[in-house]
Amino acid sequence: MLRILLRAVVVIACVAAAVGFFYRDRIAQLRAVNSLFSEEKITENFSTMTDLFYSTELPRGDGPVSPLPKATPIALPEGFEAWTQDRSLTALVVLKDGEIVHESYYQGTGPADRRISWSVAKSYLSTLIGTAVDAGEIEDLNAMVTDYVPDLSGSAYEGASIRDVLNMSSGVVFNEDYFDFWSDINKMGRVLALGGSMDAFAVKLDEKFVEPGTQFEYTSIDTHVLGMVLRAATGETLPDLITTRLIEPLGLESDGAYITDGQGVAFALGGLNFTTRDYARFGQMILQEGQWQGQRIVSADWVLRATRATAKTAEGDLKYGFQWWMPRDIDTAKRDHEFMGIGVYGQHLYINPEKGVVIAHNASDRAFRKTGVIDTNIAMFRALAEAAAGGQ
Repeated sequence: MLRILLRAVVVIACVAAAVGFFYRDRIAQLRAVNSLFSEEKITENFSTMTDLFYSTELPRGDGPVSPLPKATPIALPEGFEAWTQDRSLTALVVLKDGEIVHESYYQGTGPADRRISWSVAKSYLSTLIGTAVDAGEIEDLNAMVTDYVPDLSGSAYEGASIRDVLNMSSGVVFNEDYFDFWSDINKMGRVLALGGSMDAFAVKLDEKFVEPGTQFEYTSIDTHVLGMVLRAATGETLPDLITTRLIEPLGLESDGAYITDGQGVAFALGGLNFTTRDYARFGQMILQEGQWQGQRIVSADWVLRATRATAKTAEGDLKYGFQWWMPRDIDTAKRDHEFMGIGVYGQHLYINPEKGVVIAHNASDRAFRKTGVIDTNIAMFRALAEAAAGGQ
């Protein structure tokens, strides 16, 4: 009897070891998710995301690197040094009229580091939607998302238009609290780490809190649904689309990368990885209303539509358009008002057309959600833009 029991223990141990070996990558990725934002690892993690998750490379192509000439450095605003420390900066690139007027790196990072975009990726996805609208692949933003993705029929996205989802007004219940282990956003992170399907995650959402188009509520899974629509409309994957429509024409200096789920589907709502200079190149193209070195990448009409405050945000809150943010105090009637891509933990792509300034900003700011932080950042971006524009 003892011999039989020992054999059983050995067999169970062998099976456990085999299972552990087979799933070792997924277990390692799950551990990475659980410690991704820890104080001692966050900065390194944000520059090595492709080592921690499934990903696909985004080749820059064989064309020349588009120049970012260096101009006379600006005088830095008062309080700048304290701000870099308080906000745990890792990188900052400031462009004035397409020229670098400030560039700095912190916490052991450097210009070659590819940094995670987090939700700045949403603004890239918006631009890809614009290219599909320009090409007639998406003819009407008032079309239902289920017209393109029938699998969403019967889900919480039933009745939501593409416009609703662009405006983060789908009405879908989705807990976005990064500090709640059981929130939807963190469950989604574990789906990524364990090789699950983002599409399946979206399709399973079945609860609304309001009817689509009624109320703004920042809901990251909305951007994944836009990615599903875009894939259906074009017949292409997001990595292929972003490579051919944005990366290659922009003449980036380095390959990018997209975090993916276990099926190779891009993590559209936050999974881009580029150098800070390459984020700035994209921002400069947007500032130039879709033009880049004589080539039309996306229509000026789309850029202007996407960066207007069309979402039904609450009075006094930051304003929102098609996956782009605007400061709460902007004059929405002005054509050249400021707008931004914003990602958690301090990722920003700030664009000020009036001053001709683009600021690409990366950080590992664990206090990013504290009251007043976003306003402090906007104030510093404005001060930098003022300095770059020479007080104009």
